[in-house]
Amino acid sequence: MIEQFFRPEQLGQALALKAQFGNDAVYMGGGSKLNAAPTRTDKKVAISLARLGLGQIEQQHGQLHIGASVTLQTLKEDPRTPAALGEALGFVYSRHLRNQATVGGELACQQQDSPLLPVLLVLEAVVVLENNQLQPIDAYLAGQRKELVLGVVLPEPDLRCATRRISRNADGLAVMTAAVALDALGEMRVALAGVTPQPMRLRDVERRDLHDAALEAAVSELVTPRADLGGSVAYKRYISGVVVADLLVECQQQEVQA
Repeated sequence: MIEQFFRPEQLGQALALKAQFGNDAVYMGGGSKLNAAPTRTDKKVAISLARLGLGQIEQQHGQLHIGASVTLQTLKEDPRTPAALGEALGFVYSRHLRNQATVGGELACQQQDSPLLPVLLVLEAVVVLENNQLQPIDAYLAGQRKELVLGVVLPEPDLRCATRRISRNADGLAVMTAAVALDALGEMRVALAGVTPQPMRLRDVERRDLHDAALEAAVSELVTPRADLGGSVAYKRYISGVVVADLLVECQQQEVQA
């Protein structure tokens, strides 16, 4: 339960507070993840990021820079946001939640069924950490994630990309989320959430030139879902393969329409 709340004016002050309170402190963006299950915090000290100037979206040299304090709704409404990422933001069904939740919070909490991470993975986003360290998003997700997230950079925001979320209803339990992108050479990137231990790229699939039924089978074999209210293991394997194959076709059609 949070007992102390700090609102520093400068990044250095925020880092100093975290160093002072250590494991008793947590950084707070919008607070949506800290105040609700399953990510409710047990920390006693909250350090707000609201006044640190991390709420900007900027395009620089063809790259899209997104501050950690940018809310999901703000990013969704920005015309520079890639279409697939905008669609993924819409998977967070509640507009009230999108107005509160921040990009940094979504990265830091790394929920298994995150609707945003598959798109960020296939767009090969780069996470900006304290002291302006740059880390590829897959390396960040695989690490300890102790550093403060300052933002995320999309190096190629205009890549052909598509995403889809399968759920029982619009605001209900997600079965899985997938994203597919084609890089500048037409090579496929695939990422999934909800049917793997954490949101992740399927690099074994990417290395093989697969399409249609062969792609479906390869994806179905690689995912490791659990049976729950969203469906059986067999169903989740099946739907994961079908969705990825469909998204590849969707990306290829974007190329034709370009």
